[in-house]
Amino acid sequence: MRIGAFELQEPLPQLREPHVFAMIRPWVDVGSVGTLTLTRLERFLGSTELGRLHRPGEFFDFTRYRPSMRLVDNERRVRIPNSVIRYAQTENGPDFLFFHLREPHANSEEYTDSILKVVETFDVKRYCRVGAMYDAVPHTRPLLVTGSLGSVPQIRPVPNLRLRRSTYQGPTTIMNLVSDGIDRLGVESINFMVHLPQYVQLDEDFNGTARMLEALSSVYGDIPADLAPVRRGQRQYRELNSAVERNSELQGLIQQMEAYYDSNEAETPASAETEPAGDPVSLSPEIEQFLSELGGDLEEREE
Repeated sequence: MRIGAFELQEPLPQLREPHVFAMIRPWVDVGSVGTLTLTRLERFLGSTELGRLHRPGEFFDFTRYRPSMRLVDNERRVRIPNSVIRYAQTENGPDFLFFHLREPHANSEEYTDSILKVVETFDVKRYCRVGAMYDAVPHTRPLLVTGSLGSVPQIRPVPNLRLRRSTYQGPTTIMNLVSDGIDRLGVESINFMVHLPQYVQLDEDFNGTARMLEALSSVYGDIPADLAPVRRGQRQYRELNSAVERNSELQGLIQQMEAYYDSNEAETPASAETEPAGDPVSLSPEIEQFLSELGGDLEEREE
């Protein structure tokens, strides 16, 4: 069944007051925090693919989102980047939709309208966007989470979670047309953003993912504590500590960030669309190379 630009499998599931969890690559999915968060929720809830864009090439530039080649039963197959929708049904509701979205390079209004048509078709009650951004924060302090809940109540408080309405003005992503459309439809809208250290860029940041799941648990009480990869994230950052000890220049940089973090602990940090807090941090070529090699080492250890 075609809904906008999406091809959905039939028969469509009967979802009870569904909530959407959405992530957007690459705009606010640094450290793959949004991707990892949705993947863990999907595994926990037992999700099924609902559909994907019928012709993703109408929206995506495949020199920027590269297709991949795989061997399946000794046959070469091309995997084309796409935006995918999955769903999960629960015993007592609400049911859930998972939007794995990519930023479009063309026909953006048709793309965002198609997302909103899916939201309308399933009479979605709440839209929750999750993601992460790089910021001038030290890895030696608890990761900050910012966001907004509107009228949605918190079930329990979460440390270092700061809620406010964004007052940002300036360049943004075309995907905010979805957020505007959600408001026009009268759907509840919430969002959470984890702030990650900008001097370490892991392909998969499990500490950030753990903080995101912790933030979501402040609204969704059924998310179990053991769903968050806390120990794996702590191990990543501990290995980072031992590497930092060998570099005095990086130690000085982190100390400056710690001082800034501590002095502003009681203040609300940057919103999800602002530039990283504080003055831009310039790194020497030697530090840049060191961090690049360090990130690769940490990824290899995780594998």
